[in-house]
Amino acid sequence: MNQERIFQVLVAPHVSEKAAVLADSNNQYVFKVAVNATKAEIKKSVEQLFKVKVDAVQTLKVKGKVKRNKYGQSAKPTWKKAYVRLEQGQDIDFAVAE
Repeated sequence: MNQERIFQVLVAPHVSEKAAVLADSNNQYVFKVAVNATKAEIKKSVEQLFKVKVDAVQTLKVKGKVKRNKYGQSAKPTWKKAYVRLEQGQDIDFAVAE
């Protein structure tokens, strides 16, 4: 995988209460990823960017909501979420990512 694709696959870390609980208990981290990203691409991207070993990747698509406004309806975009489980003893510190 080329260097440019690595940065396109991972969009951002997904920060929520559920993500914080998973990070503490199951050593899982949640990322917003490109809609066309595969599990293998996500695994390689996380391993190369954060210098950790990935145990498993689970993905899901979050369907965009339809919102109503004074002009009619508009739809929020559909996006993809990835739950990345790291091997035992591995850790990601988002404040000091190299």
